[in-house]
Amino acid sequence: MNFKEMIDNMSPEVYVKLKQAVELGKWPNGVRLTPDQTELCLQAVITYDYSNKEEKDRVGYIETKGHKGRDAKRPNDEHDTIKWVGDGPEGQA
Repeated sequence: MNFKEMIDNMSPEVYVKLKQAVELGKWPNGVRLTPDQTELCLQAVITYDYSNKEEKDRVGYIETKGHKGRDAKRPNDEHDTIKWVGDGPEGQA
């Protein structure tokens, strides 16, 4: 059985355990994952997501349309100015 066949036959319960192991850096019994195990588990999680989930629900998905809380009228490159207030000379206007 190759890697893709293994992922295609993986149950959702195994997927959750692999994902949790990567998130915590250890197996459910408390043994730490080696770097190779972490990499392989992460590959399995990403491959499973690609085959079984919508793009927006996959691990690592980043919304590219902008933040929902952002004011739509403000240009993307405009920044708010912060004014420091304090007792020292750097806080004086």
